[in-house]
Amino acid sequence: MLPIFGSRKSFCSGVSRRDLLHIGAAGAFAPALGDALRTEAAGGVGGHPTASAKSAIFIFLFGSPPQHETFDPKPEAAAEIQGEMQAIPTSLPGLNIGEGLPQTAQIADRLTVVRSMTHPYPIHCCSYVMSGMPTYSIPLETNPRSPEHWPYMGSIVDYLDTQRTGVRMPNVPRNIGVPWRFCSRGSSSNQAGPYGAFLGNGFDPFWTDFSGKGTTVVPKLNAGQKEDVLDPHGGIEPSGRFQLAAGCQLPQEITSRRFDARRYLLNQFDNSRSHIERHATSTNWDDHQQRAFSLIGSNGVRSALDIHKEPAALRERYGMTLFGQSCLAARRLVEAGARFVTVFWDPFGPHGASVWDTHSNHFPRLKNYLLPVFDQTYSALITDLDERGLLDETIVLCTSEHGRTPKIDSGPPGGARHHWSNTYSSVFAGGGFARGRVVGRSDAIGGDVAEMPVSPKDMQATAYHLLGYPETATVPDQASRPHPIAGDGKVRHELIG
Repeated sequence: MLPIFGSRKSFCSGVSRRDLLHIGAAGAFAPALGDALRTEAAGGVGGHPTASAKSAIFIFLFGSPPQHETFDPKPEAAAEIQGEMQAIPTSLPGLNIGEGLPQTAQIADRLTVVRSMTHPYPIHCCSYVMSGMPTYSIPLETNPRSPEHWPYMGSIVDYLDTQRTGVRMPNVPRNIGVPWRFCSRGSSSNQAGPYGAFLGNGFDPFWTDFSGKGTTVVPKLNAGQKEDVLDPHGGIEPSGRFQLAAGCQLPQEITSRRFDARRYLLNQFDNSRSHIERHATSTNWDDHQQRAFSLIGSNGVRSALDIHKEPAALRERYGMTLFGQSCLAARRLVEAGARFVTVFWDPFGPHGASVWDTHSNHFPRLKNYLLPVFDQTYSALITDLDERGLLDETIVLCTSEHGRTPKIDSGPPGGARHHWSNTYSSVFAGGGFARGRVVGRSDAIGGDVAEMPVSPKDMQATAYHLLGYPETATVPDQASRPHPIAGDGKVRHELIG
């Protein structure tokens, strides 16, 4: 059996295992973790627009799908632009998408398709598209704790909701990452992106883990890849399970009864410590200890992650792949009350083995792996949310860090499209996004924006608006300087229904 677990080096909050090994017993564990999770909280949110959405699911396709084979095909273009795959009609009159997405084509009347996403950085600028940070550079890609980074969208939501409600830790965490810590299963394990940045590690996502067996050898990234990779994104055994990441679990030697008893004693200890804490920090110590207890004692998240409670037919409908079951878990998490859940489709095994970064073997990977998996799962998620009455209150964002070149490179085996950020496509749904709308237009070869440019910051500002935050909202850095939550992004009412 292939075990697939989260990072062995850090806890779901970003606190290192080494730090906590010095603490030992569970009685000391919770207050120490609470101390480690404490971050500065300052500033206000101001007035709030009326929220259309209660929650958000953010699907991030690392490496970047090609716009030509997904949501912006160019059937009238020359062969070196159009490629091997054709366009097909959809349920939205006038909209054609790539032939590899037949099930998605049937739900196009529920989507907002943006064909004019654009920014200046054709690199793996995950942090740039996930946060309000104004600029980016290649060195930042693998330096997730650089002080230049800004907080991830889920971290912003967590922070602003804390300010709004005064509750640091609700029963179900607000910001959850599935299936494991971002990029922790490929060779590039230090990829920047979804972290709390200057808000502090305590606003990192709550990470899950997945244990299970990969069943499918996926098409190789390139001719130089010698390994056969049983990539779980391509197929898993039904017995695979999600759980909280290391550090979110009770130690094996601590029963729930012992844990509850120690929590009672620690609460008594709080009474004597509270006076000191009130003078030591402006942040409520109980809130941070509550977060620590929630990490290791809550059953709400564990129950939501138990995808085996779902009917087998529904699990098969999502697809018996890691991506499929992750999206199913995300639906269960928002149904349980999570505010912002991110599903990452990121590298597994040799660098890029499960990623959309098709610098070679482009068409075989798209036809035999990437597009079929995405098509089945994405269409199932949107349909399932809609059938349950959840789509209108749940934002579903699906994007990546950039697009791919309009002209096919025929040199590498299987063809290639390389990094391209002048224009690319993203697709949004639910929570106030328009149903059945195409926004923006690329030029005749899908290389530049021809009409209505939309930036990743605009995507963020619009999503925040639908979640009930004003465009003017700010968050403080460690020097208490205010930063706009979506950088220079603006609410794009063209995207809203």
